Amino acid sequence: MNYTPEMEKAMQQSHKIGFAEYERKLEKRISVEKRRHHEYDKCKKIVAEIDNQLHK
Repeated sequence: MNYTPEMEKAMQQSHKIGFAEYERKLEKRISVEKRRHHEYDKCKKIVAEIDNQLHK
């Protein structure tokens, strides 16, 4: 996969590792993906709460 400087910058800011290291090391990739999944679940919960409040 070709990655852009923007992808590299985002990876550094969000996860404190470079994209090349993310691709090379499975344990780093698993850690990043667990964090992403946790953030996704957290955001879904917030959206559901807001949606629930709007429709009361």
